[in-house]
Amino acid sequence: MITTEHELDPQIIAAIKSVYDPEIPVDIYELGLIYEIKVYPINNVYVRMTLTSPSCPSAGTLPGEVEMAIRAVPEVQDVQIELTFDPPYSQDMMSEIARLELGFM
Repeated sequence: MITTEHELDPQIIAAIKSVYDPEIPVDIYELGLIYEIKVYPINNVYVRMTLTSPSCPSAGTLPGEVEMAIRAVPEVQDVQIELTFDPPYSQDMMSEIARLELGFM
């Protein structure tokens, strides 16, 4: 994952970690669904993310949940979420924490 190394990154990541895929008991950050986070100079936030599959039942709601969670960070001015399936999601993108939680290790 690429970030801008901005002072808001820890707060933004914490906000994203509050969002869970409803079918998997791990937050979407640890699942590896967040591909990129950029914070621009006026505290506008760009997030490029994916879903576990294009036919994911939460496709209509998960990006909006991420946007709302980030907007709750006090200094954030605006949020843009880009949903992508390139590269396709795979379990290799999960963090070690997610793998342990899901029993893959």
